[in-house]
Amino acid sequence: MRLTILGCYAATPRTITNPTAQVLEIKNRLFLIDCGEGTQVQLRKNKIKFSKINHIFISHLHGDHLYGLIGTISTFSLLGRTTDLHIYGPKGIKELILLQLKLTESWTTYNLFFHELESKESEVIFEDKKVIVKTIPLKHRVYTNGYLFEEKPDERKLNVEAVQKYDIHVAYYQKIKNGSDITLDNGTVIANELLTFDPEKPKSYAFCSDTVYHEAVLPIIKDVDVLYHESTFLEAEAALAQKTLHSTAKEAARIALKANVKHLVLGHYSTRYDGIERFKEEALEVFPNVLLGNDGVSFEF
Repeated sequence: MRLTILGCYAATPRTITNPTAQVLEIKNRLFLIDCGEGTQVQLRKNKIKFSKINHIFISHLHGDHLYGLIGTISTFSLLGRTTDLHIYGPKGIKELILLQLKLTESWTTYNLFFHELESKESEVIFEDKKVIVKTIPLKHRVYTNGYLFEEKPDERKLNVEAVQKYDIHVAYYQKIKNGSDITLDNGTVIANELLTFDPEKPKSYAFCSDTVYHEAVLPIIKDVDVLYHESTFLEAEAALAQKTLHSTAKEAARIALKANVKHLVLGHYSTRYDGIERFKEEALEVFPNVLLGNDGVSFEF
């Protein structure tokens, strides 16, 4: 599982920082999460192929999370894209994008599907054979969702020596990998655990931005491998975080600790600060495994 941060700063783009956008590669799928201004430039800089992105997830309708979307959609067309593109986001995102396409007479060369969200409860919004995606209802100034990406369990790994030992025909191999016991011709039942190895534990990733400190997310993100949680402010500005419905780095760490996650990635930093090292320092006072998100940084898990 690879997470590439295209942008992770709040509010406005600058020459040295970009607003929120990131790409999650999981089970050979590429998901674009949020699409702040300049996202397509960052995709190019990080050598991420546009053609591999078939699903875009927008957390909320604030500009620093979606002003790059219309440009990205248009560029896909200019490059001759024909593959379907699915966009998930709050109700209103379809009207917003289609109006821009209509007034600029820039209809896409591919099918564009919108999946508008309104529920304030967590729900499954995408599922295929390998991955399932659920919403994480957040608390912000407008309707906002985070997203939980979970790998589905792999089939069990065949113990070749064991199946040969019991002289089991190759026709039963798939059944064994699916978890079934096997009955030999003499009636002996061979337990599946003797014929297979456990598959790798499924990985999971939770994206939580933008939001005030909100413990309602805990049951949804419990035990995830990686949590990206907004940390707009340092603790000295905790009152401002509360007023604007954002979080501090220390609050993000408290969520990570209570949810028992393995890794916490910080981001969505306010540009009022000279650097971001203090965000990590404050979070480490609460949670031991903290990573600093930054533009262009990739993490492998």
